[in-house]
Amino acid sequence: MSQLMSALVQASEKAANIARACRQEEALFSLLIEEKKEGEKNKKFVTDFKTLADVLVQEVIKHDIGKQFPELENSIFGEESIEFMNGLGEKIQVQVCETEHKTTMLLSKVLDGNMAAAEALARTAHWDILLSDLGTGDIDIPLESLGVWVDPIDSTFQYIKGISNSKPDDNIYSQGLQCVTILIGVYNLQSGVPIMGVVNQPFAALDPKTQRWSGQYYWGISYGSTNISSLQLSSEASSTTEESHNPSSSPGKGFSAVLSTGETESIKAVFQEACGGGVHYAAGAGYKSLCVVLGLVNVYVFSEDTTFKWDCCSPHAILRSLGGGMADLKECLRMRRDGKPEERPELVYNLPVQEASGSDKWANKGGLVAYRSQSHLDAVLKLLSGVTV
Repeated sequence: MSQLMSALVQASEKAANIARACRQEEALFSLLIEEKKEGEKNKKFVTDFKTLADVLVQEVIKHDIGKQFPELENSIFGEESIEFMNGLGEKIQVQVCETEHKTTMLLSKVLDGNMAAAEALARTAHWDILLSDLGTGDIDIPLESLGVWVDPIDSTFQYIKGISNSKPDDNIYSQGLQCVTILIGVYNLQSGVPIMGVVNQPFAALDPKTQRWSGQYYWGISYGSTNISSLQLSSEASSTTEESHNPSSSPGKGFSAVLSTGETESIKAVFQEACGGGVHYAAGAGYKSLCVVLGLVNVYVFSEDTTFKWDCCSPHAILRSLGGGMADLKECLRMRRDGKPEERPELVYNLPVQEASGSDKWANKGGLVAYRSQSHLDAVLKLLSGVTV
């Protein structure tokens, strides 16, 4: 389904335009911050935020994909509530309307009558994105069997902070706008297996002269015998793709991992001892997964339950297209303890957590390991087999 893949990329590019537009004017951006309701909070942060950019990006993606593929309209799921409260205390449901003018009028209510800002956002939301052929070839996937997970702006905290001068370590950013990603993942409704994914980095590079940001997107398809990605088709990425499969497959010299600063101290200590200088820390689940996709590190490991289906579906699909995946850390370790090391359960995207409520219904309760090769996953499981996770 090459048309669907193109539509996902186009939607991500339009979303990236909105994300950049909302950051251009700091005074405007400060008006767009809304604290999440208690049931929607990600407990990883003391205070979590949603922004109009978050909500608008999500609704643009839903609108554009749903309009082009009506079969998917009721199977597109996102992180954000579409309800927004303006400065007058009015509750408004943000959506993309039939015309740019109607969207402008709706957004002006959210923005307390700021028509200039509303017009700029509506114009971006209705702007058609031109895209060259992705070169996916013809792939026949029944649309009615698919679901879509959307994370409109992953690493909202970094987006709000807006750090633009972060310096990378081995090409990995620990914080800053570079850690912000837009994630659109497609999965099989019956099996929960991820099939297609787009990771868009709206703030990939800052032009020192114009002080304007440019973005970059990556995509992948893994369906049946078809495994194809933008990295495989990019001559620039060919050397990275090859090198990422050849580093050490066991912890030690040459083995690398990216972790969350919120990771448990015991797991941090294990990786620091095993990998030494090969341990990196970065913000954003989407960005850390992207570091594995790009071959900047061998694995991304997170033992906590504060990532969600919308965080992982799209990079998981890309990793599958590259021969890797995203495993359920605790389930894999349990299988290993039960004498079934060959069974390495992957994350699936169709099953809510039983007896959970709010966003916790879609949490990755067992943590995760994102990897590019099976040997890297095995190395992580061996390393953590004696650690309480």
